[in-house]
Amino acid sequence: QVHLVESGGGLVQPGGSLRLSCAASESIDNYYSMDWYRQAPGKQREWVSQINRGGITDYADAVKGRFTISRDDAKMTMFLQMNSLKPEDTAVYYCKLSTPRGPYWGQGTQVTVSS
Repeated sequence: QVHLVESGGGLVQPGGSLRLSCAASESIDNYYSMDWYRQAPGKQREWVSQINRGGITDYADAVKGRFTISRDDAKMTMFLQMNSLKPEDTAVYYCKLSTPRGPYWGQGTQVTVSS
């Protein structure tokens, strides 16, 4: 069982930045992709960004140009650099690791953008 642990969330003012991390409990060589999702209060969980095994990245339109996904394979850690944050970015952010054994989810980290 792979465990994912997110960190880096917190309270930030509009226009500010945060960097989220997602660390896996073990190294996995044959995963398909790593994704970030978020869920705002009263809303469904939505996809935010993906980095696949080949390093190709993709972003939801709502965050394109403001968020950057990256990873460190040696540390089996994924990152989400979030700049120019807006109040509508407020949500619990989750990481997901897709593998041949199935998807694994982290427990989430709260991001609150407010003045």
